[in-house]
Amino acid sequence: MMKTVTVEIKNDQALTLLESLESMHIIKIVRSGYTQRTKKNSERFSGAISKETAQKLKKHIANIREEWERDI
Repeated sequence: MMKTVTVEIKNDQALTLLESLESMHIIKIVRSGYTQRTKKNSERFSGAISKETAQKLKKHIANIREEWERDI
């Protein structure tokens, strides 16, 4: 009999234990909504905004920084 349960992983040791059980063919890990822990944010969000929008944001940030450097 096969049952499906949802488990909340509290630390990396628990994940390692589950992965060991999977390698012994005792359980199967179904990774829905699971993100690889080695994936960098720069890889995850690459291409999320257009190049034009990125250029506008860079200009806006430069303008804001210039305002802070002005003497009042």
